[in-house]
Amino acid sequence: MAPDDLTIVLADDQELVRAGFRVILESEPGFRVVGEAGDGAQAVEAVHALRPDVVCLDVQMPGVDGLEAARRIATLPDPPAVLVLTTFDSDDALFQALEAGASGFLLKNASPERLIDAVRTVAGGDALLAPDVTRRVISRATAAHAVPQAAPLAPTPTVVLAEVGLTERECEVLRLLARGLSNAEIAAELYVGDATVKTHVSNVLQKLGLRDRIQAVVWAFEHGVAR
Repeated sequence: MAPDDLTIVLADDQELVRAGFRVILESEPGFRVVGEAGDGAQAVEAVHALRPDVVCLDVQMPGVDGLEAARRIATLPDPPAVLVLTTFDSDDALFQALEAGASGFLLKNASPERLIDAVRTVAGGDALLAPDVTRRVISRATAAHAVPQAAPLAPTPTVVLAEVGLTERECEVLRLLARGLSNAEIAAELYVGDATVKTHVSNVLQKLGLRDRIQAVVWAFEHGVAR
């Protein structure tokens, strides 16, 4: 195994599913599946022993489920990125995993290319949501902050962005984040380099006091910056 390989642990209670994911991921040069687990407790042990870059967690597993495993993994020293793979049965499970520190969510019926891209994205420090999951996150977040009809008019998005100190370019980046674009897609849209986009995203998160891109997307919809 090359020292710069991206290492992965797969956790799913179905052996055939793990085998399929392993074949897909190891078809990508530089990807190595270094461990497998059939439940959440085994996943935590594997992460602790193998120190992978990414752990792919199923939500529903016997014993310790993926949500509790994500919480335990988040407490480990230098934890890996957590990618939750789900059949999307429960919105509550998704939000609990988000709160537990998961970096991404992907439906199990996603294409092999999408799975590879998702693992690479979370390994690079970015957050990722499947489009259907993004819509549900935004819907739930905005519903929780719905403004009654009789309430005073809220500040316009332009005023809000000015108040938090975002530059014009950082505002553009935030709007593109809210559309679900990756760093590479934002770079292409704005005709700048990937490193420049990373800097802008970092600045946006810092100025808004947010943890990751997922929270930035929710913030943008809550404040009318995106619709």
